[in-house]
Amino acid sequence: MEHVIPFERLPPGFAESLDEIPDVPAAPRPAATILMLRDGADGPETLMLRRTRRSGFVPGAWVFAGGRVDPGDGELEAVSRLGGLSEAEAAVRLGLVEEARPSAAAYYVAALREAFEETGLLVGRARSGEPAPSAGEDTTVEAVRDRLLADEIDFGDALDALDVVVDGRAVEYVAHWITPVQETRRYDTRFFAARVDPAREVLLHPAEMTDHLWLTPEDALTRHADGELPMVFPTIRTLEDIRGFSSAAALLEDFGRRAIPAILPKLVKTPTGVGLEIP
Repeated sequence: MEHVIPFERLPPGFAESLDEIPDVPAAPRPAATILMLRDGADGPETLMLRRTRRSGFVPGAWVFAGGRVDPGDGELEAVSRLGGLSEAEAAVRLGLVEEARPSAAAYYVAALREAFEETGLLVGRARSGEPAPSAGEDTTVEAVRDRLLADEIDFGDALDALDVVVDGRAVEYVAHWITPVQETRRYDTRFFAARVDPAREVLLHPAEMTDHLWLTPEDALTRHADGELPMVFPTIRTLEDIRGFSSAAALLEDFGRRAIPAILPKLVKTPTGVGLEIP
């Protein structure tokens, strides 16, 4: 058994949910998660977000930005903003056929959209070549994000309004997790990572997140072990996998050379907590 997390370090209600095993496993929904990286004094730092206690999925847990893949994420207007990354290249990287629905590019778009919605950070550049400002430092960007959150526009419209192009080659694929069959709410989640300018300011979407921290993987894992940051297994495992790099660029380059397997773990209750078995 690879991990056993004590009950007190798990998000509220997580262990109890394992007692109700459905007769027919729920179909996993396509989802995307992204690690926002910046270079710090002690190496790469990743943005950790705390879900609200009202969240329908792992409430109160510390996570990366992410969510479900929406139908609009595969629309041409959004996908065309993935500068430098074609649909064919995205499909090869994610191990999907080009005709897959959602498309491979839609996962990339979903990750970037969720990051913008939840943190106000844009992984892209303005026409001037400068890093795109965030909603936390530019009221125009904040207003566009508000319209996106209100479903008045889609992500492609938001990028058009801000005249921002996302560098698809700067977004790296780093993990693939499928929620265990015991859980009633399941996701087929592709994990990505991208570097952001250290000067960019975070502005959380308060309906989804209550707090944020920029932490090195080592610091995040230490705080979890000390009981300060409740996390679920994919978050912990991903933090373990990105330890030990000297820079965000080195981390992204290394993962760009890796094959990314799909992981469908099994959750097992133990006397002291919940364990993870990976086939």
